[in-house]
Amino acid sequence: MTEQTPALDGAPLFLLDELADTAELLVPGPEGRHAVEVLRLQPGERVHVGDGRGVVVEGDVVAAGPEGLRVAVQERFEVPEPDPEFVLVQALPKGDRGPLAVDLATELGVDRIVPWQASRCVTRWRDDRVDKGVAKWRAAARAAAKQSRRPRLPEVTEPMTTREVCGLLADADLAVVLHEQARRPLAGLPVPPAGTVVVVVGPEGGLTDGEVVAFRAAGAEAVRLGPEVLRTSTAGAAALAALSVRSRWA
Repeated sequence: MTEQTPALDGAPLFLLDELADTAELLVPGPEGRHAVEVLRLQPGERVHVGDGRGVVVEGDVVAAGPEGLRVAVQERFEVPEPDPEFVLVQALPKGDRGPLAVDLATELGVDRIVPWQASRCVTRWRDDRVDKGVAKWRAAARAAAKQSRRPRLPEVTEPMTTREVCGLLADADLAVVLHEQARRPLAGLPVPPAGTVVVVVGPEGGLTDGEVVAFRAAGAEAVRLGPEVLRTSTAGAAALAALSVRSRWA
């Protein structure tokens, strides 16, 4: 297995929990049905199959039918973890904007997503709803990773408290809190070439003064994206794009 950092070409990517080390792979279940019934892939077409943890198989379709997609393996490689690591601490948005925030952040390259129950969150994940909420966010991340042909799925953690978020910020190589009243622009901060970069996005009602003080005490810098105030569901993706332009995309 070779180790490289290729950009997956136009061939679709399918994800399996485990990739067998065999000359031929079967993509079954919903993944296989999507390939056969929606994409209508035919024998001879090129595809990628990954495990969501960086290992990718490139191969050709040899059969497409009721059992799924059979792929003849041509090459197997591993895509290294990106550097710096991008972490998004996302306050729980209301309605379906949580999965939307996850979708956009995944497409923009986030590596870890931390749900955060901020003081002014309208949405509340009660104890009996945490598992369902996390599962919904993880499903959104998986779907977005396939669409954007990402060989590594972002991790969606269990929800964190404000105190736990402060610990995360203290350990980061760069930690920023998006705040509409901040004077310093995000574009003015140097991005470390390696390590961990954490971005905190507050809820629709905004951050409390206490949260801002706690985060700054933990080492985070309050920054603004620009003159406009973005929705909580889009602000994280915008910040990730701004950071990527000066690091991963440079």
